[in-house]
Amino acid sequence: MNLKNYITALDQSDTYKRYGKVLRVVGLMIESQGPDANIGEVCCIHAAAKNKPPILSEVVGFNNEKIILMPYSEVAEIGPGCLVESTGKPLTVKIGRGLIGKVVDSLGKRLDQSALPKGLSGKVTEQAPPNPMLRPSISEPVQVGVKAIDSLLTVGKGQRIGIFAGSGVGKSTLLGMIARNSSADVNVIALIGERGREVRDFIEKDLGEEGLKKSIVVVATSDQPALMRIKGAYTATAISEYFRDLGYEVNLLMDSVTRVAMAQREVGLAIGEPPTTKGYTPSVFAALPKLLERSGTNPHGVITAFYTVLVDGDDMNEPIADAVRGILDGHFVMDRKLAERGQYPAINVLKSVSRVMNQVTDKPHQDFARQIRSLMAVYETNREMIQIGAYKRGTDQEIDRAMTFYPSIQRFLQQDTYEYKTLDESIELMKAVLNGGVNHG
Repeated sequence: MNLKNYITALDQSDTYKRYGKVLRVVGLMIESQGPDANIGEVCCIHAAAKNKPPILSEVVGFNNEKIILMPYSEVAEIGPGCLVESTGKPLTVKIGRGLIGKVVDSLGKRLDQSALPKGLSGKVTEQAPPNPMLRPSISEPVQVGVKAIDSLLTVGKGQRIGIFAGSGVGKSTLLGMIARNSSADVNVIALIGERGREVRDFIEKDLGEEGLKKSIVVVATSDQPALMRIKGAYTATAISEYFRDLGYEVNLLMDSVTRVAMAQREVGLAIGEPPTTKGYTPSVFAALPKLLERSGTNPHGVITAFYTVLVDGDDMNEPIADAVRGILDGHFVMDRKLAERGQYPAINVLKSVSRVMNQVTDKPHQDFARQIRSLMAVYETNREMIQIGAYKRGTDQEIDRAMTFYPSIQRFLQQDTYEYKTLDESIELMKAVLNGGVNHG
């Protein structure tokens, strides 16, 4: 037995517990004198009231050698002089197969307050994206189970897609359809900044019992502190990475990236960052690629990601929508006008694009999709003339053809919430529309 190693370890160990103390609380920010801690480390703030559990917080900045902390929960019990203790490590959550079918918060704890299953392992929520040279290319399609997407906007395994929509156009319903109908092994669903009422509605109605059986839901509601909403996105991504590294095909569905950006803006403004475009701070635009680039392929498995983007006033060029569209591998635009006409899911195929569709589909499939897009484009260009009766049939052969096929295409694009179609069925139905088939799914 080599005692020298033990003696050396004892000599080098720090036998003192070092604390800091709270100096002031301003809005979201807690300022403390000490302890020694680095950016991203988790600290425990011991509340003034006895028998109260410590409040977890994270180091987000420094100001004249004072530490700036952001809490993960409400700060009602904190006062001047409260002790601050550093854990010496960043946020770690428990992850494992036992989480499948469970609903957890941003810290990985069960939302129904029951105990976590045994056999989970700790994982740091903030990880680096995979090395771009070690990412396998996207070469296979993934079944989404939505006809309009599988046929005209085919998604590849490991692709990252943005779903752009205003409020109330059907984003959550579409995510539920994808989670239920997809061919992936595991769904990781992040509900960030949602209304509390909508969480249970989504789980019970949109996702359903069948969808929940292969899903892990991470929830950070709108009433929670900004840091909890940011961490919800990072925790969901870390859970997805864990299953990807085991070789699973994972779907990551995040609703919504906009609310993550808004939470990051709150943190940035609180620690003194200058506001730039529409009040968003520079850290928001630095954090988005770090978060979104973590999904996709790596040598072990794939994460196919769907991120919803809430566009203010249906403005597709607002700062977050613009930044996210530039990072991702495609975007689906949900159109309020289509929803008003009763077309669900309200995906505007002409404004949407899947950047890897040509890599994961064969030539005949691409030709059929191109023909349908062309017919829709001709009809939409001349919609007003057709509707007011200014166009006479026989004047233009292309417009005549578009008018003939348009009702069939519209019926094909519509899909009931609980209607299930495989990838192959969707492609066959698309071919049947162009070949004059009567069955439109």
